[in-house]
Amino acid sequence: MSRASVRKNVLETNRYLNEKDKSSQSFLSRHLKKIYPIGLNRSNSSLSLSSLSLSLSLSQNSNDSSLTEPTSPLDHKISLALRLIRPPERRSGVTAPFPRNVRSAQNLNIQPGSPTPSDGGELRRCNWITKSSDEVYVSFHDECWGVPVYDDRQLFELLAMSGMLMDYNWTEILKRKQLYREAFAEFDPNSVAKMGDAEVEEISSNKAMMLAESRVRCIIDNAKCILKVAGEFGSFSNYMWSYVNHKPTINRFKHPRNVPLRTPKAEVISKDLQRRGFRFVGPVIVYSFMQAAGLTIDHLVDCYRYDECTNLAERPWRHI
Repeated sequence: MSRASVRKNVLETNRYLNEKDKSSQSFLSRHLKKIYPIGLNRSNSSLSLSSLSLSLSLSQNSNDSSLTEPTSPLDHKISLALRLIRPPERRSGVTAPFPRNVRSAQNLNIQPGSPTPSDGGELRRCNWITKSSDEVYVSFHDECWGVPVYDDRQLFELLAMSGMLMDYNWTEILKRKQLYREAFAEFDPNSVAKMGDAEVEEISSNKAMMLAESRVRCIIDNAKCILKVAGEFGSFSNYMWSYVNHKPTINRFKHPRNVPLRTPKAEVISKDLQRRGFRFVGPVIVYSFMQAAGLTIDHLVDCYRYDECTNLAERPWRHI
């Protein structure tokens, strides 16, 4: 075959391929317009099978406006349908307003179940509890004073601290209560009764507790007496509660001046304790002990603790 004939065959082959490529482009363009009627972006002006870049845009602005115009009723319907399902545009800098009730709740910082200022105020306590009262004294009033006690250790502790009222007030005593518990073996009568001169000197020399040697020996002697009473009555608790028929005496005092410092019952108990060898157990100390141990309820009637302690007094032993 000559060179001229070979060249002619090559030209005819190229012409055939070019015509076939153009027909393919035309066919693809017509169908792409029906699939993407709202926007068809092309990276090149000439669309070819080897390099084709399509991008779908749901906005009204398109890089190729010639493809956004429908060419048939079907194209028009498809275009309208796509516009209906298009999500709404979000405007920059504009946020949806809060509902009225949500906004007001946020401004007031109100949370569900949170108390309002009208839900309650300060608790009403006995008049001797004031704003200047020490926290330890207030806690003693709110949690211990007037609550019936039936445990021998607790009764021994309250009796010992009541005896210290000759030298100190309740606030000073309560602040050192933990020191006393550590020094006197948690007020276990059996352990305290065994203390000797070495323990007496160690405790009395401790400046933090501020207990004289006579006071320390008094507590030890009273522990020995408690053991004797427990041997006779089964427990020191049984002995003490027998004086009130095992039920607290409930008083209804309205004013602090009505609360006595001593009562005939306290005088009877004091005399019997002294007869049994107890020390520092005068009628005033005994009545203070009875108030603290709940043998008598002396909370003022308008104190919030009055009803609580009265309920415990009317149901003896049930609160233990």
